[in-house]
Amino acid sequence: MAETNRKRGRPRSTPEGSGTIQALDRALDVLDLLAASNGLTLTEIAERMGQSPSTVHRVLTTLAARGIAETDPVTQGWFIGAATFRLGSAFMRRSGIVERARPVLRQLMESTGETANLGILHGDSVMFVSQAETHETIRAFFPPGTRSPLHASGIGKALLAFGRDDALTALMDHAPLQRFTDQTLTTREALAEDMARTRHRGFAVDDEERTRGMRCIAAPVFDMTGAAVAGISVSGPSHRIGPAHVKTLGVVVADAAEELSKAMGA
Repeated sequence: MAETNRKRGRPRSTPEGSGTIQALDRALDVLDLLAASNGLTLTEIAERMGQSPSTVHRVLTTLAARGIAETDPVTQGWFIGAATFRLGSAFMRRSGIVERARPVLRQLMESTGETANLGILHGDSVMFVSQAETHETIRAFFPPGTRSPLHASGIGKALLAFGRDDALTALMDHAPLQRFTDQTLTTREALAEDMARTRHRGFAVDDEERTRGMRCIAAPVFDMTGAAVAGISVSGPSHRIGPAHVKTLGVVVADAAEELSKAMGA
């Protein structure tokens, strides 16, 4: 007997009111997995996703047809496809800040001898969108698309300090703050004190709070409305960025952020 009460057009497996497309959600999960790896076989992808190989194969074949995924016929490994570069580039063109920041980052790297970074707010984290790498053998490296928690990164703390008044409250209410090293600030009181220091001196410091042995100094970038829309930083090993160099580098980084802010119409 036919089912007469089931709503037409709604798959049985889709939760009522979820508003999501299950197949699309699965495809995006595959993309996230490929983006975080350096090549995975069909079997490895299926195991990590808890899906059958046949289901994953259909997803990969569909993505490959659009150039979003591709496979190496020799290793049978699957990778992010070239079309994702076009999509990512479209995102970075949205504000124009990446192009405007390029010469500023280059000059900042050359004047400090350390890697210079550009990051933007992405939910409750910072997403790095551009970088000028130092020529030093030991250096910090954040490929475009890398994310870092707001409370444990120089740019993140700069955006918290100079962003919306309720930014800290929103961050603390979202989830417990993860501790990465014994230097990580994980309480409201510690972060509030750090934000006050950041506003007073004009730049933020990640003092080995995300990674032991690495320091980062950052300053906010403002747009024409006065909103903190991004951050610039220099990062490197603690033996080169010692406590005595923090203030000097902070002034240089703040000046670079001000230069980019003016280019953004601030």
